Amino acid sequence: MKLLVLNGPNLNMLGVREPELYGKKDYKALVKFIKQAGKDNGVKVDVLQSNYEGRLVYLIQQAYKKYDGIIINAGAYTHTSIAILDALKSVGLLTVEVHLTDINGREDFRKLSYVSKYAEKTIVGKGFDGYKEAVEYFAQRS
Repeated sequence: MKLLVLNGPNLNMLGVREPELYGKKDYKALVKFIKQAGKDNGVKVDVLQSNYEGRLVYLIQQAYKKYDGIIINAGAYTHTSIAILDALKSVGLLTVEVHLTDINGREDFRKLSYVSKYAEKTIVGKGFDGYKEAVEYFAQRS
């Protein structure tokens, strides 16, 4: 099994951006954690990050027929991007949405997720462990 893990805007600022919400570990630590979760579950994972909506759409489109599924934390684009939703629908890959914080317990505008309108599963508020849970979810399906 091969998964594409996509992280959206500002995830590259982990450890710096609002550490009281997102923790003190940096993005490099997150990537290492995700790759280890893949290894532990016999799943190959490619982890990519972009601050640009169009780049995320492009990466989703490039996943078509190359990956078995997508794990996505679209960051702020979660709440605004119909383009990302349409790209996910276009490729038809099983998708799990992940958020480090519980978006449902934050500002009202964060409670709307366009990604969850397509994603089979949404995991919120579990920090790095949310990604591990997503990888395990895919591994159990194979």
